Amino acid sequence: MTSLLSKRWLILTIVALLVVAPIVAPSTKVLLTLALAKSLAVLGVIVLLQAGQVSFGHALFFAVAAYGAAFLGRSMGGGEIVLNLLLGVAAASAVALVVGLFIVRYRHIFFGMLNLAASMIFFSFLEKFYYVTGGSDGLSVPRPTVLGMALERTPFEWVLFYGSLVLVLGALALTHRFLTSPLGQMMRAIKTNEVRLEYLGVSSRRVLLAGYVLSAALCGLGGALMAIAQGIVTPEYAWWIRSGEFVFIAILGGAGSVNGALVGALAYEFVKNYAAAFAADIWQLVLGAVLLVVILFAPSGIVGLSQRLGSGRSEKEEAGQ
Repeated sequence: MTSLLSKRWLILTIVALLVVAPIVAPSTKVLLTLALAKSLAVLGVIVLLQAGQVSFGHALFFAVAAYGAAFLGRSMGGGEIVLNLLLGVAAASAVALVVGLFIVRYRHIFFGMLNLAASMIFFSFLEKFYYVTGGSDGLSVPRPTVLGMALERTPFEWVLFYGSLVLVLGALALTHRFLTSPLGQMMRAIKTNEVRLEYLGVSSRRVLLAGYVLSAALCGLGGALMAIAQGIVTPEYAWWIRSGEFVFIAILGGAGSVNGALVGALAYEFVKNYAAAFAADIWQLVLGAVLLVVILFAPSGIVGLSQRLGSGRSEKEEAGQ
C-alpha cells in the first residue's frame, strides 16, 4: 500500500511540475517536449524488459516513424499533426510485425544484437539513398496544422508540449493496463518460466510478438513526435547510440516500472543538457558517473529509490506512533 502511494505521489508531483515548468521558465518548453518524446520510446523498451529481453536496436522504429511523419508532412505541405503521428505509429508497427516474425524466435543477447543489426541496416539505407532520404543532411519537417489550424511557432510549441504530456500520460496508463492484463502477465512469464508457458499451450513467440509490436508503436509515437518538435529528421535517429540511449534511460528511471520511462527521460535530458552547458568537455563522463551511481546505489532506478525512501519514512512514522 505504501509503495503504491509513493508511486502515485511521485508521478503526480512530476506531472504538476511539468504543467507549471514551461510557464515559470518558458525556455524549458522545447527541452521538456523532447524529453517527453524520448520517454515514449523508452516506454517501448521497458515493455520488452518485462519479458526479460533487451533491444539494442529500437531506434529502428523511432527512425521509421520519424521519416514517415516527415514524408507525409512534406507531401502535404506540413499535413495535420494527428495524421502525421498516426502514420508514424502505423509505419513503426508494420515494420515491427515483419521484423518481429523473425526476431521473436531468439532470446537474450541474440535478440538484442539482431535488433541492432536491423537498425543499422536501416541507418545505412538512410545514409546511402540521398535523393530519397536526404542522406546525412536529413529532411526538414514542415510545421503541421493542429486540427486544421495553422499556428505560429510559439503557440505551436505550447500546443505541442501540452499535447505531448497528454499523450505520455495516456501511454503510461495504457501500458500499465497491458502489463497487468492476461497477455501482459504471459509476457512476464517469458522472463520467469517460458517452458511452463509453452506447457500451458500458449505460444511464447506470439505473446512476445504482440509485446514487440506494442513496443515498436510506442517508439514510433516518440519518433514522430521528436521529428515534429525538432523540425528535421536525420539518419542519427536510427544510429546505435540512440538505441543505447533508450536502454540507458530505462535503467536510470527504473526498468521495472512504466513510470521509469518518464522519470528517467526527464532526468537524463536535464543532466545531459546542463552537463553539456557547464562541462562541455566531459559531459559524457558526467552521464556515465550518474548511471554508475544509480546502478551501485539504486539498481531499481530513480523510481525504485523513491519507493524505498517513501516506505522507509512510513516505517519510521509507524514506529514513532
